[in-house]
Amino acid sequence: MQIKKQLVEICHKIHAKGFVAATDGNISVRIDENKILCTPTSLPKEKIRISDLIVISLDGNVISGNKKPSTEFKMHLAIYKNREDVNAVIHAHPVYATAFASSKLALDIPFLPEVILSIGKVPVCTYATPSTDEVVKSILPFVKKTNLLLLQNHGVVTFGKNLEEAYYLLEKLEHTAKIFSIAMTFNGVRPLTKNQILKLYQINETNYKISQKNKITFKEKGKLN
Repeated sequence: MQIKKQLVEICHKIHAKGFVAATDGNISVRIDENKILCTPTSLPKEKIRISDLIVISLDGNVISGNKKPSTEFKMHLAIYKNREDVNAVIHAHPVYATAFASSKLALDIPFLPEVILSIGKVPVCTYATPSTDEVVKSILPFVKKTNLLLLQNHGVVTFGKNLEEAYYLLEKLEHTAKIFSIAMTFNGVRPLTKNQILKLYQINETNYKISQKNKITFKEKGKLN
């Protein structure tokens, strides 16, 4: 029930943020090894309720629910089958990121330190007719290399270990695309140099090692208490 509530909450959030319009977009979450909870087709995300959600198997069969699953479920299932670490998928049409996808422009210029460390390069998948196996073929070359994809003339898809991670990747992607777009109207985007990027990775690696060294386990916390 908690996962259902969170999925509905994120449906409402992506609508409120303008990441989808009308009945656009779809969201799913893995609830066990063979079951996926997903949004139905042809229903505005702002109106989705727990009773509208559907459970399907990894083979695409409907297990429970009174509505039809999203027509994009093939794309979701392909991601789950190829990424055991992924438990949530969001497909949306955020304005700036979708504009990049429609222009077949990958977000692959390293210009913001936070973006380099959090999402990296975001490729564009070749255009494919929505709701068909063409979409699956277009994303497969990239699915194991990243958690964010631009779908040419279609939208974006983000995925992560849980719904929260998938949502924040979507939010970060749109924010990045917006900054990039505005910078292009000013004096262009000035990418970081290789040396600057190297320093960034070195600092990040050092911070990670320090955090791991200072990490307190649950057992140690018990001793401290």
